[in-house]
Amino acid sequence: MKNIFSNFKGDLFGGITAGIVALPLALAFGVSSGMGPSAGLYGAIFIGFFAALFGGTNTQISGPTAPMTAVSMVVIAGIVAANDGSLEKALPAILIVFLLAGLMQIGLGLMGIGKYIRYIPYPVVSGFMTAIGVIILVTQILPALGYYPKEDAEFVARYKPMAEEIILENILKEEAGEGILVLEDFEETIERAGTVTQEDIQKEAATLANKEASGVLGAFKVLPRALSNINWLELILALATIFIIYGFKRITTTIPSALVALAVVSGVAYGFGLDYRPIEQIPGGFPIPHLEIFTNFELGALTPYIFTALTLALLGAIDSLLTSVVADNMTKTKHRPNKELVGQGIGNSIAAIFGGIPGAGATIRTVVNINAGGKTKLSGMIAGILLLVILLALGPVASQIPAAVLAGILVTVGIGVMDYKGLKAIPSLPKDMSIGPVKLSSEVVIMLIVLVLSSVWNLVYAVGVGLVIASLMFMKKIGDMTAQRSDVKTLEKEQGWADEAGFPKKLKEEVFIKHLKGPLFFGSTSDFQALANQVPRTASTVIIRMDRMQYMDQSGLYTLEDVLIDLRKSGISILLVDLLDQPRYMMERVDVIPELIPEEHIFETFADCLKWIELNIQDKYDKVAVPA
Repeated sequence: MKNIFSNFKGDLFGGITAGIVALPLALAFGVSSGMGPSAGLYGAIFIGFFAALFGGTNTQISGPTAPMTAVSMVVIAGIVAANDGSLEKALPAILIVFLLAGLMQIGLGLMGIGKYIRYIPYPVVSGFMTAIGVIILVTQILPALGYYPKEDAEFVARYKPMAEEIILENILKEEAGEGILVLEDFEETIERAGTVTQEDIQKEAATLANKEASGVLGAFKVLPRALSNINWLELILALATIFIIYGFKRITTTIPSALVALAVVSGVAYGFGLDYRPIEQIPGGFPIPHLEIFTNFELGALTPYIFTALTLALLGAIDSLLTSVVADNMTKTKHRPNKELVGQGIGNSIAAIFGGIPGAGATIRTVVNINAGGKTKLSGMIAGILLLVILLALGPVASQIPAAVLAGILVTVGIGVMDYKGLKAIPSLPKDMSIGPVKLSSEVVIMLIVLVLSSVWNLVYAVGVGLVIASLMFMKKIGDMTAQRSDVKTLEKEQGWADEAGFPKKLKEEVFIKHLKGPLFFGSTSDFQALANQVPRTASTVIIRMDRMQYMDQSGLYTLEDVLIDLRKSGISILLVDLLDQPRYMMERVDVIPELIPEEHIFETFADCLKWIELNIQDKYDKVAVPA
């Protein structure tokens, strides 16, 4: 405890400042996620406190972040759509996915995975972060214009026929599950269909309309309708928020500009009694745990989202550890990555139980904390406590914040989160691959693939596709580079090594020497396969010098085995010189040694091999007459 309170004044100012910065973002991310502002606030409170308490980065401030919110948005929308558009019905399933993601983070930390997160390729991270910015920016255009698709009567009316079909389909599914879907009981179907009201159809149609307008593509689809139905008051409030955020930064950065914009624009809108749209009501009192996620748990409902939960866990890990590196650079300290993952996992798990959205280490809030004097875990805990106090004391006041203000804040977040460093580097990166006549940079291709797929398809799958492509391209590059260094050359380029100077000239027709330098692996097997064709017809013995071949993978092993079998079929003996431990181990596993290469044909040095050659190989092609 003494260590925690060693910098109390600095941590107090750091925590309070970081908490103030976190407030508008937490509310905005909650609204953006689809679970409401209270979910963002709960996430900031519990993740902020417990990630700081149990984490491995002393100055880290955690809470909902743009990347985590963007993925959460997809999860929430999918589960809500599968539950008749009802957030209340979908909430237990949503929270258990978030809880599973937190538990997975704890598992990653306990397994020591933290130190490997840094191997995620930069183009994948860059494309993903820019896509997050695009998603947040585009999806906030509609609320900034004051347009909400599910409230557009004409737009919703288009989906009423489809809504009727879905309702009828659900009735038939219910009856099939109850075992009454037979011709004799068709009256039951008619009776149930008769209970469907216009209100039910309207609600289902609104859900379909909202789903159709979700995401980047959905926002662009309905943008013409939004532009023709602009709510000018909402647009002015959003633009005023954006203007203050960027303008106030030019005056001072001591006070968070987002908080100033939130207070000023909300105060003006409320004080003048403007007819604006407020955010959802924030419940008063201490957050209540959602124990139904345990009592109503169904494994079958969770199974489709396991990969999504893992993606959330990995994304949170990457997001947090990148922030930890920033904190290390600023404080000249060293974080503990695995402990940090455990702390983040505990924070996300507890936040899920209380209905909060998941989060991670937040770079801007962490930097603010450090600059304000925060040095220990106490700063992050104070930030969480401050937000809890604000929730308990100012919940009803916060509920009067205009929705357009949070949309304006999120627009600036979307613009700020994009990876401009990666985008600026696009023209200067080396063009190392070709698609037809066009030369491109593989790094740029990966980044653009992840960016496009994340923006218009699926964030989770886009990252997976990006990682696979990046890994394949990396293996191709390393394979090509290592193959060049491996010096597995054709016969015309083969050159003798220094210790071969004394090799008997009279036996050069009978003995062929092959040199291997560097690993024999999937990238160099094609050259090695040509060995059988390189051996002169006069040769009865092949020496393979392996003292510079440190490594052999499975592809190299089987290629070597095939070549040796071909040579044996041709009646050629094979001698190995200075076989190193790893290649020997691989060859013994598949019985290349001793079935194809007996132990007596393996030599420690070339000199030992030369002695065997002189004793066992006869000169069959010397045409010079030997004097009597």
